[in-house]
Amino acid sequence: MEALIGMQDFNVYGQESAYLEKVCASLRDRILEVVSAKGGHLSSSLGATELIVGLHSVFNKDKHPFIFDTSHQAYAHKLLTGRFEVFDTLRQFNGVSGFCRPSESIYDYFIAGHSSTAISVGVGVAKAYALLGKSEVPVVVVGDGSLSAGLAYEALNELGDRKYPLVILLNDNEMSISQPIGAISNALSQLMARPLYQSFRDKVKSVLKSMPEGVNYLANRLEESFKLITPGIFFEELGISYMGPLDGHDLEAIVQALKLAKETKVPLLIHAQTTKGKGYKIAEGPYEKWHGVGPFDLATGLPTKPKSSKLSPTEVYAQTLLTCATEDAKIVGVTAAMPGGTGLGKLIDTYPTRFWDVGIAEQHGVTSMAALAKEGFKPFVSIYSTFLQRAFDQIVHDVAIMSLPVKFAIDRAGIVGEDGETHQGLLDIAYLRPIPNMVLLAPRDNATLVHAITYARDHHSSPCAFRYPRGGFLLEEGIFEAKPYVLGQCELLKSEGEILFIGYGNGLGRAYQTLKRLENLEIALLDLRFLKPLDPALKEILPHYARLYVFSDSYIYGGVGSALLEFLAQIGHSPQSFKSFEVPDRFILHGNTALVEQSLGIDPDTLARQVLKDCKV
Repeated sequence: MEALIGMQDFNVYGQESAYLEKVCASLRDRILEVVSAKGGHLSSSLGATELIVGLHSVFNKDKHPFIFDTSHQAYAHKLLTGRFEVFDTLRQFNGVSGFCRPSESIYDYFIAGHSSTAISVGVGVAKAYALLGKSEVPVVVVGDGSLSAGLAYEALNELGDRKYPLVILLNDNEMSISQPIGAISNALSQLMARPLYQSFRDKVKSVLKSMPEGVNYLANRLEESFKLITPGIFFEELGISYMGPLDGHDLEAIVQALKLAKETKVPLLIHAQTTKGKGYKIAEGPYEKWHGVGPFDLATGLPTKPKSSKLSPTEVYAQTLLTCATEDAKIVGVTAAMPGGTGLGKLIDTYPTRFWDVGIAEQHGVTSMAALAKEGFKPFVSIYSTFLQRAFDQIVHDVAIMSLPVKFAIDRAGIVGEDGETHQGLLDIAYLRPIPNMVLLAPRDNATLVHAITYARDHHSSPCAFRYPRGGFLLEEGIFEAKPYVLGQCELLKSEGEILFIGYGNGLGRAYQTLKRLENLEIALLDLRFLKPLDPALKEILPHYARLYVFSDSYIYGGVGSALLEFLAQIGHSPQSFKSFEVPDRFILHGNTALVEQSLGIDPDTLARQVLKDCKV
């Protein structure tokens, strides 16, 4: 193969398929080289390579915006837009983002870390172009999984009505949209994708306008009969032209379809079927473990970093909830397209009629669990902090107003590292605490997480939410005795001194690590345990200490410090010093968590120096 690696920017626009095939091979090599060393989203990006190369060969990237949904499939796009050489900094601190970021490249049109936004963005761009009189056609790349979310259908509904020019490239790498139809559907769809068919259909529609009503009816029924046995009927009925399904790894077919789509000037969806992990045999297929990976050996596919012997909070949650569900048939649960990531996969396998993966549909997941709670069940909603915010209205309107006892298990709370600004779990405290009837608690280690789960199980009077971090707690299990939760009760772990460190959840671990660096100071340590309701005993505890320091993995605005300041104002107490060591008011970029924390000045070493500086004043 001709050596292409090393080029800063491939010029693929208007190139022939033979060259494009070489480019695809080179891009795959680079993706495998970097992801095997650094980790990242592998299988979806490998599977989308031909689609992205085809897009860049047909549409001029300087004129047509490429809008990627979620964008974990967009690595080839990054490599084609000036980031080939620096791609080895993927997901590293100050390196290339794992998702599209307009601040990183002008060719990343829109931020994209959450699913199902791209079609809506595309419709917005098409509206703007219509108002501006621009002839360029926006291009949207969306995965099949994204079509499980309502936002995508809201956008499709308007697009079919307004008929704005928009090309939607559907990367179908998992769902069986056409599987029930089989060979007949494939043959007809290939025919429908050809320019001859598209031209014929347009001409027929034009002629039919002048034909008698009976002929018009029969001809329309003939075309509808063809559509009824193709996967495109749904989109066609919405008013969106459909081509496919095409082989998403057949560059010539993809390029031909895209050229036609570019000229039609109507909303058109191209359905391309791809194989996840294409080009790397070990990963080819719908294997969840190859979606997001850590460093691995290319020859064997085995991880190069040994798995920790300690259970992660997610594993503890899964094991504990499974035990609870075995003992109590009223326990049910839901996750939104993340059964593996949230640990709910084990429960779905064991109790498939009581635990569900609803796809990328957080809103539906929450509301459906509200109904189960009303019927006397004990529903656990297992969703990452960053994705739960998508269901905020449902938490308020469908759960909290009726005070239904839905239990929210908030995974990936705090700084999550390499996924960056769209995935940081820093907002859940701020958006849940103001909701009436909501109870908030947070464990400090694996042992107290078990108690948090059992507390949530038995909490029947209102919704409650408990949060826990990605990977592992900062506090080693066993340093402090794990006690059951009692509504609203904090725990004073160490009482001596004039300085009080107040920790909430994983923040208690950071407080303890900071305390250990200040052994020459007498420092008390309090585990808040509940943020809502706050313990009334704090009215007696807090005034005993001159200096209060707050530690929590949350934003400083609307966070734990804000709640405590409100409490202090209510009781009329003003400490000599009050400082919150929460996350500053900015979107936090990607990178190793320890490096990110150092850059924010919230690592234990920096915090210890700050406390020492304060005490010398």
